[in-house]
Amino acid sequence: MSDSNLPGRPVYIVDGARTPFLKAENKPGAFAAADLAVGCGNILLARQPFEPTDFDEVIVGCVAPSVDEANIARIISLRLGCGKKVPAFSVQRNCASGMQSLDSAALDIATGRADLVLAGGTEAMSRSPIVFGAAMATWLGQWAGARTLPGKLAILTRLRPGFFAPIFGILRGLTDPVTGLSMGQTAENLATRFGISREDMDTFAVRSHIRLAEAQDKGYLDEIIALIDNAGRVYAEDSGLRRDSSMERLAKLRPVFDRQFGRVTAGNSAQITDGACLLILASEAAVKEHDLPTLGRIVDTQWAGLEPEQMGLGPVHASSPILQRQGLELDDIDYWEINEAFATQVLACLAAWQDDDYCINELGLDKALGELDQSRLNIDGGGVSLGHPVGTSGARIVLHALKVLHRTKGNRAMASLCIGGGQGGATLLEKT
Repeated sequence: MSDSNLPGRPVYIVDGARTPFLKAENKPGAFAAADLAVGCGNILLARQPFEPTDFDEVIVGCVAPSVDEANIARIISLRLGCGKKVPAFSVQRNCASGMQSLDSAALDIATGRADLVLAGGTEAMSRSPIVFGAAMATWLGQWAGARTLPGKLAILTRLRPGFFAPIFGILRGLTDPVTGLSMGQTAENLATRFGISREDMDTFAVRSHIRLAEAQDKGYLDEIIALIDNAGRVYAEDSGLRRDSSMERLAKLRPVFDRQFGRVTAGNSAQITDGACLLILASEAAVKEHDLPTLGRIVDTQWAGLEPEQMGLGPVHASSPILQRQGLELDDIDYWEINEAFATQVLACLAAWQDDDYCINELGLDKALGELDQSRLNIDGGGVSLGHPVGTSGARIVLHALKVLHRTKGNRAMASLCIGGGQGGATLLEKT
């Protein structure tokens, strides 16, 4: 393997676990974001030969923690028993927050600032807040400031029904504030740009469910740790799987983001989901000190920016520089995880790599990189079938990519995802 862009020492991934990804059901889910991380972290740490207090730091990605979860990484760290002396911080890079936590941990290990780090992501999208707007906030402030009964009565007359109009945090969070476009509208942009049909998207979506069903049936998702809620209900599998998914069923769904001419539907988009994923990263010194097995090594990482309106192409812009730096072709990667924010978004990435004009003018390459073999891509399903808890997915795809390498006796894997706001992130992994 060629040089890494990580300076200094090698960085190993020792172990990891995730919760089931639980589809939102139009009500707050059973677990807060911190609960999800602690649920999988307790079991993950219990099987280690070292103590939780041996960590040098804890880093967790989360896009929308609740008001009770400020610096959620610190909350998770303390609840997992890492102790008051282990520092913890939270990171937010939209859909790649979980991958950003791994990158931050890897850099600290590579540069000698840490030897053992707990990192990952968590998100409880079903608990995204519903809030009032500025008019209601202003009125409530005036009401709280009124000291007399006449004053309160006067302010009461200013209350308007429109003040009670709710603002759904999940909808605001999935809308780019610069362009005003929802993430689904950016997916429609890519469908138009690359001529991706509704049939193409639905075919991809059905395949995602088929692959996830097979992975469940064959026990391939052994990284999942079951959760138990306060009522004793057990959550052991990703709940978004639709085993009856078919082209006929998907064809009945109406476009969501462009109702007249669009092709992107709820059925060929990632699901709103709750879930957490945590990984243990270690230096070579920590591996030797604690006699740790290793899943793999982080070889290279890349972050990229592009037009927010085309944000779904982020994996192309992040993965391609790694391939160039490492002297690799698409087929030199044994397994690919490209997060399925939308079926059309992944298909657009595959089309961009085959397009001479795009690769030359947008990526600065001499020619198209070529065709990515889809039998190596998301072979156990992805966001369309198991969901995309935005703060978590970047960590999940890294963990699962390593699991697949061991299962299939592969050597290299690339985990990549698009990022709302017009970015991309990618991590090249090597099995150890």
